[in-house]
Parts: sequence; C-alpha cells; structure tokens
Amino acid sequence: MVYTGRFAPSPTGPLHFGSLLAALASYLDARAHQGDWLIRIEDLDPPREVKGATDSILITLEQFGLHWDGEVILQSHRLSLYNEILTELSNNSLAYPCNCSRQQIQRRSGSVRYDGFCRSHPPDIDQICAIRSRCDTDYRFDDRILGPQDFSDQQEDFVIFRRDGLFAYQIAVTIDDAEQQVSHIVRGSDLLDSTPKQIHLQHQLGYQQPIYAHIPVATNALGQKLSKQTFAPALNQGERLQLMIRALDFLGQQPLKELADSSIEECLSWAVEHWDINNIPACLSISLEES
Repeated sequence: MVYTGRFAPSPTGPLHFGSLLAALASYLDARAHQGDWLIRIEDLDPPREVKGATDSILITLEQFGLHWDGEVILQSHRLSLYNEILTELSNNSLAYPCNCSRQQIQRRSGSVRYDGFCRSHPPDIDQICAIRSRCDTDYRFDDRILGPQDFSDQQEDFVIFRRDGLFAYQIAVTIDDAEQQVSHIVRGSDLLDSTPKQIHLQHQLGYQQPIYAHIPVATNALGQKLSKQTFAPALNQGERLQLMIRALDFLGQQPLKELADSSIEECLSWAVEHWDINNIPACLSISLEES
C-alpha cells in the first residue's frame, strides 16, 4: 500500500500546541513509512474563520520544518464536487431532508440523538431543510492506538448538509480523503466519534476505508481540550525546538536530552527515524499539567 497521510486544520486562528501534536504525529507517521503528507484547509464555516489564518497556519508549519507534498487543497474550492455527491446520495435514497430543530428532537425523544422522524414524515418541499445521511448499519473499526472501537449506541441519521446552506464536516472530509487517496489518518481523539460516520459514508459511496489512529488531545488545567475556544495560546516561534521536543515527549517518543542542542531539522530527522506509534499513550486526553 502506498502511504498517504494528511493534516487538515480549520482556519479559525493560529496553530497552538494541540494543533502541533496532530500535525507532528501525522507528519512523522507518514515520513516513517516513506509516504506523502498532504495539507488540506477545511474552510467550510465562514463565520468561524479568521482572516489571514490560512497563511499563518502554512507559515507556522514551514517554520517548524513540517513541509508538505503537493498543492494545498482548500475545501471552499470544492463545493461543486460536494454538491454532486450530495445529489447522488439523495437520488439513491441514502439521504433525506430534515427540518427538525434540536428542541423538537428533545421534546419527542427526551434525547438530542436524532429519532429519524423525517424518514416517515418528510417536510414540505418549500421548507428550508438540512440533509441527513440514512444510517442503518453499525460500523466498528480498529484504531492503531486505541484498539477496537464500537459506537453502536450512538448510531443516528446524521447531518451532511446544514440548514444554513453549509456542507457538514462529515461529508466534506470523507469526499476529500477519498479524492486525495488518503490511506492513513492520524488525528486527535476529539474526532474519534466522527470516524464511524465517515466510514458509513465511505461504504455508501464505495470508497476505500483509510486506516485510523487517534492520539490523545492535550488539556489545560481545567480539563478542557486546547483549542481556540479555550484560548490556547499560539505557538511561540522563538521556542520552536523546545515545543517540538515537548510534543515528542507528549507522544511517548522519549526524545533524547541531546536534542535540546540540535536544530529543528536534526530533531525531526531523529523523530522520523525513531518514530513508534505504539509508544503513544492509549488514552483520550493528557493534561499538560501532568505531561
């Protein structure tokens, strides 16, 4: 198998330490397998995007020595393809319109989990609707880090096109991974529960299923995942080597003390040569206070 990995950030702000972990892990796994490492910018949610964030992300990756292969793909340039696939799913009765609000679902079922109401009660044709994927099968998968995964108790018909006219994350990422022939996905455990939905869409569309690995996410002192929403600080360019070594330590790679006197390039070269995904802690999160 030809190895193709990827890193797919959203341009909602500068990269932070949590972003570095996902970028570094996916990069090292690709390079250790003599594979390609692609960059995709997931810019499908304009209200959340920050002007200049895409350029900032790419510059930061280069400054940390994480050089990618091929051209950078922007999801905002691929809307016609998403629409074509969405139409195909709808025409094959694999997706259907839904105008249910969260409050309506909660009142009917006592849960936020969708109850399939619009399968048998289709909304009027002139109503503004989301589109949901028809999901009748449980998909289990093996994670390279976390082992066997089963999300049967969370199965539902999930949204693939939003009522506000935006394509949902699940369908866009599934299409792009297939179009870019991504074979291996290494990303944060916060996306673990998205994986069965993406596998479901892969089966519906006849795509090959990638091999998944989910690393623990870094959390702050309050137990919150590092993110723009929790005010995670941007990566300090003046501490690139220290941050790289800290990330390797977080990922269980046991970086040598001598790396503190190396260059970024030398540190990355050592990391590729000694990369062992089996050393990554098999857990969902690790507090930076403890790492």
